[in-house]
Amino acid sequence: MQLPKSFAIRLPQSWLNILRPQQMLVLLLTLMISIQGYGQTQAQPGPSGSNNPMANTWFDPSKLVETGVYYYPEAWPKNQWSRDIQNIAKLGFEYIHISEFAWSTMEPTEGTYRLGWIDTVLNIAAQNKLKVILCTPTPTPPVWLSRNYPDILMVNGAGQTINHQGRTHGSWSSKRFEQYVRTITTKLGERFGKHPAVWGWQLDNEPSHYSRSDYSPNAQQHFRQWLRAKYGTIAKLNEAWGASFWSNTYNNFDQIPCPNGEENTAANPHQVLDYRRFSANACADFLRMQQQTLRQYISPRQFVTTNFMHWHSPVDPWRNQDLDAVTYTMYPVWGGDADSVNSHSFRLGSIGNISWANDYYRSINGLTGVMELQPGQVNWGKYNPQPMPGAVRMWLWNAYSGGLKLICSYRYRQPRFGNELYHNGMVGPDGVTPLPGGLEFSQFMREIKQLRQQPNLKAAPPAAYTARKAAILWSPDNHWIQECQGGTKQWPGNFAHQFRYYNILKSFTAPVDYTDTLRDWSACPFLIVPSFQLMSHQTAAKLKAYAENGGQVVISARTAQMDNRGHLWEGPWAQPILDLIGAKAIPFFDHLPAEAIQAGSLKVKDDSKTYQWSTWGDIIDPKPETEVWATYQDQFYAGRPAVTHHKVGKGGITYIGVHSKTKDFEAAILQKVYQLCKVEVQQVPNELRIDWRDGHWVACNYGTRSVQLPVPTSTKFLIGQRTLKPTEVAVWQ
Repeated sequence: MQLPKSFAIRLPQSWLNILRPQQMLVLLLTLMISIQGYGQTQAQPGPSGSNNPMANTWFDPSKLVETGVYYYPEAWPKNQWSRDIQNIAKLGFEYIHISEFAWSTMEPTEGTYRLGWIDTVLNIAAQNKLKVILCTPTPTPPVWLSRNYPDILMVNGAGQTINHQGRTHGSWSSKRFEQYVRTITTKLGERFGKHPAVWGWQLDNEPSHYSRSDYSPNAQQHFRQWLRAKYGTIAKLNEAWGASFWSNTYNNFDQIPCPNGEENTAANPHQVLDYRRFSANACADFLRMQQQTLRQYISPRQFVTTNFMHWHSPVDPWRNQDLDAVTYTMYPVWGGDADSVNSHSFRLGSIGNISWANDYYRSINGLTGVMELQPGQVNWGKYNPQPMPGAVRMWLWNAYSGGLKLICSYRYRQPRFGNELYHNGMVGPDGVTPLPGGLEFSQFMREIKQLRQQPNLKAAPPAAYTARKAAILWSPDNHWIQECQGGTKQWPGNFAHQFRYYNILKSFTAPVDYTDTLRDWSACPFLIVPSFQLMSHQTAAKLKAYAENGGQVVISARTAQMDNRGHLWEGPWAQPILDLIGAKAIPFFDHLPAEAIQAGSLKVKDDSKTYQWSTWGDIIDPKPETEVWATYQDQFYAGRPAVTHHKVGKGGITYIGVHSKTKDFEAAILQKVYQLCKVEVQQVPNELRIDWRDGHWVACNYGTRSVQLPVPTSTKFLIGQRTLKPTEVAVWQ
């Protein structure tokens, strides 16, 4: 195995401060073993739960979760700071979050640093028993930096330099930008790295270019360097990219452009895939540089995190597993995320979003939180509806139920100027009048403080609950390759496809983890492999071993069609998994026009119920010993298998070859897998979400009707009651 020249093993400074030499040796040997899969995913494996020795120092387990709010002292008169921070404490918040957009206040001209105002804010916070998350201000470089050194700026696909006035316009590939980021980060670390009021640090803010790609000269040069390190020779690159197609062959690395949709109508998909990987690495390295800079100066008792927005491709949070905690941003209601649960999801949010973020980000290294949770109406959405009364409190409890260590909200005061005038805060622009979301945050914080007093909060989860545990195999490569190689305009994308399976599992009241190809899957009895289009023979062998040892694997449509370069196999379709799924072949797949769907298109074996489909259908040619669980009921392949189950060792592998019209078909198959293992699922109504945390259950009603919780009538509730009205929450032990 040959690693890129830039590869290095990096450990958090807090670990270096507390590990003995013998422990260091064991840890380094473990890491050296782990990097064997580096060339496949370029992400290091992490624990399913945190084993960081500092975890309980950063986050006191007895507090369950701590709640805070963004505050912008630079935007308000200095004589109001004490009043505002005192009122933040009175509302019940336990920390404030400051400075992510304050570079021009910290360094108004080059080399002139004014940081005394931060000292003042930290001291006021400490007087009010509030901790502080301090941020690096890197998403908003000051105007002197943009004007004096325009090479720090991104360039968009049309060749336009992204001008000053917005945010995230600094190029991750600019060495000059890195130099100035490193300097301001150093100044902050030196001055505040031992301040007792500083609880932790946030790097940047929502690190991404907000779905833009960087085509600056710096990015172009950086991409070529990355390719040289990966491939070594231009011949190997041309082979990996299939460059002979359409005469795409390159003579040397200096000829290679960043693939740009503005410049051509159909970029090479293998080149696009590598550019997505490169961009994700560039973001991860930008964050890691700040993290390593801070760790030279700050106390090991201060944690380092950042708040990701995963849907802004190509950022990949899993590339930053070495962060102390990995947090996320969540705005459930913004006028563009309705679902089929009810007609008021535009006010309530999709039932899956917060739960998914909890499980996805927690799985990265075991420590997570939400750094921006919507406080009320926003101003940047497709349309900006008022959340339903009670929805904000419900989101808070839904976030809490996923094991979060911290919850924070943007922002305390609704702004009086700038780009987000209509964005609600906890209080209005006068700084004193509570807004509905602020009152709901305050209620939640009072309830959490009451919950901390309850006994048995560390009881083990019920055996029936842990028996349902499932893991979802995830790789961003599958998301990226399907963005440019969808195969059909109807395909929802890998992200939406796996989200369907996630919601089914949560409707079973099952705990869910996310995992990658490098981790140990044995702790989960069920493993879902959704549309894993790029698959190596090594991963297929690992799936086989998992099943032989008793695991149940569920593989969905369009898996293993390509190798990790994005090439189809020189052999049968889905070559690596044919033996796994007990198939002689997958001879072809089909798509149907939506208007041609017929009522009898699918039928589950031994069940008279039929389901509709149109998006994707793999036709399976099974081996004699393979069970057929569902067949197509029309078209020229009527009667041929759509779902199969193959016994492998002590376990089994189920192949679901269809993405159906609704998730009901896939839910029926998953339920059959659980029944096969004699594991009972607790099916709950579509609008209900139930999770276990720290010795108690939490239920949230995302629907528009009242629902009865599936608990005995004698259940004693800590919060709420057995009948949940819309937006209501119940907590019981």
